[in-house]
Parts: sequence; C-alpha cells; structure tokens
Amino acid sequence: MPDSPPRPVTVPEFHRARAAGRKLAVVTAYDFTSAQIAEAAGVDCILVGDSLGMVVQGHPTSLPVSLAEMVYHTRMVARGSKRALIVADLPFGSYQVSPGQAVRSSAKLLKAGAGAVKLEGGVRMAEAIAACTRADIPVMAHIGLTPQSVHRMGGFKVQRDAQALLEDARAVEQAGAFSLVVEGVPAELGAKITATVSIPTIGIGAGPGCDGQVLVWHDLLGLYEGLRPKFVKRYAELGALATAALAEYCREVRDGTFPTAEQSFQ
Repeated sequence: MPDSPPRPVTVPEFHRARAAGRKLAVVTAYDFTSAQIAEAAGVDCILVGDSLGMVVQGHPTSLPVSLAEMVYHTRMVARGSKRALIVADLPFGSYQVSPGQAVRSSAKLLKAGAGAVKLEGGVRMAEAIAACTRADIPVMAHIGLTPQSVHRMGGFKVQRDAQALLEDARAVEQAGAFSLVVEGVPAELGAKITATVSIPTIGIGAGPGCDGQVLVWHDLLGLYEGLRPKFVKRYAELGALATAALAEYCREVRDGTFPTAEQSFQ
C-alpha cells in the first residue's frame, strides 16, 4: 500500500497544537516554487505576506501592494502547497474602510486558495474580524509592530505599551480570530500576551514564549539585503551562493566554455 498523503493543516489543528504544547512553524512564501520547498521542509503554515512589496517588488514598505497582487500570489502558492495552511494577508486599504469591505476582500483571497486571511490591528479592527468570522472566514490577527502602520509609528519600531497590546489581544480573541501574530515586542510581553489569550500566538520578534514563530522567506535564507531586523536569524546565505553561481555562468559564456557538447544536441 502506498503511503497516504499527509493530513492538511487546518485551523482546528492550530488549536490542537497549542493544547499539546507543539510549536507552530510558519514561513512566508510568494510563488509556486517557494511554496513547494516550504511544503517539503514541513512547515505548518505558509503566509502569503504583503511583505512581498519589499522583498519581491522592491518598495520600502508594504503599503503599495494591491489586493489583486495578493490574489495573484496566493494562487501561485496554493498550487505549490497541499498540506500547509495557507494564510493570505489583506493589504493596506482592502479592509480598513468597513467590515463589509473586509469580508469582500477576504472572500477573494479564499477563492484564490487561501485557508485563512490575516489583517493588522487590535481593538480598532475587532468589528472587521467579527464580520469575517460570521462569514466563516478564518482570521489570523496581527498586533504589535504592524507594518501597515509604519507612518503612524514613525518607522519599524519595537512596541512596548503593554496595556494597549493586551487590550488588543483580548479584543481580537473575543472577535473570533483563530490565531494572533505578535510582532516587534519585548520577549516578556510576548509571553504575557500568549498567557492572556487562549488562541495560538505566532511571534516575529516577540521572543520564545509564543506558540509559534514566523519569518520572511528572503530574510531567513539570506536573499534580502534591505531591512535586517534584530529578530531575524539567517539560516543560509543563498544570495551569496546565487551571485557566485551567476558570476561563474557569465565567465563561462564569455570565455566560450559553456555550453559544451554535454549541453548540446547532436
């Protein structure tokens, strides 16, 4: 008998993981190939993040990313991953106007292949989260350093207002979010937020006390030389390897050693 395919990771699996004390590994991915690699590595969740505005499109922030672009990238990731839970970001301007707008935008991402959506904001976005939840759209909330609020925050800065962040965490849980990204807060506060709510917390620069961790694909693989936050661990330097490989290719083309008979049809 052939091995049965691995069971897909679902929203309820996130809750079972927290109950069992099993940490959740989340990574961003933006296309078919990266999704396949992440899937083969065994990640629990792939976040199609609007961070693609920076690491793929070359913008200084994620703000220029459109909903149509998020739909496009979500479709590619969905074709490359059949087991990991796919969560797609709602980009800036696609959900802040009204709860109804949040539902309509989220529905487009689910139709593109996402299993859930992520939106930024705590208390101020509780109504949007509740509206999506009523529409059977799973929502991953995001509090702390919220990149779409970069102008209000005056940059990508660590957030330290414990009272406000705890209020945000409680609000999104009560609104029905199934999990919560906590970004850019002191480690002890990340642990306190995790202890305060019953939904899984996914940390990014929030210390080891969260129920899981997420990193950006290009950051952890050494492919992005822009912003390098303190919380990023680079597990490889693929950018340097790729540059060296391409430089060797250029040399061989120019000196005539590529292609050889092995790469040619007879």
